[in-house]
Amino acid sequence: MAKDADTLSPALPDDVERSARDLLKAASDKELSLCTAESCTGGLLASLLTDVSGHSHVFERGFVTYSDAAKCDLLGLVQKRIDACGAVSREVAIAMAEGALERSGADIAASLTGFAGPAGDDDEEGLVHIAVARKGGETTHREEHFGPNGRGPIRIASIRSALAMMRDAV
Repeated sequence: MAKDADTLSPALPDDVERSARDLLKAASDKELSLCTAESCTGGLLASLLTDVSGHSHVFERGFVTYSDAAKCDLLGLVQKRIDACGAVSREVAIAMAEGALERSGADIAASLTGFAGPAGDDDEEGLVHIAVARKGGETTHREEHFGPNGRGPIRIASIRSALAMMRDAV
């Protein structure tokens, strides 16, 4: 199978690249634009969505909000909410997706926040919260437990889940 995503191709399973291509085509066909708000994936989803030739115009923007301060500054989260719920939580993932949607021109926004690598004493490595917000629609959320599989595999599994959720939102 010929790879369309030049930059990330060597590291991506074929199904992830195929999902990205399918998502971008479906969004393009419906004239919808996409954006991302990423923490644990560090912009990998945004990179993937801009690497696929022929449909990268569908991608409106990406926010890499690794720190709490970035989540607040760029996405409009309130530090008290992060302190109360934790940066890796359902509430923060939803607020990230909704903030990205509000602060962009996109129709659909996905957010990812989690522990891709070794976590703190009370944190679960492989725990990832993903949310997808759509203009005029409901925000969906998924909690994933990928286990201590290592940073790369957890990030790829997170992207796989986010792509599926975004495709459902299209």
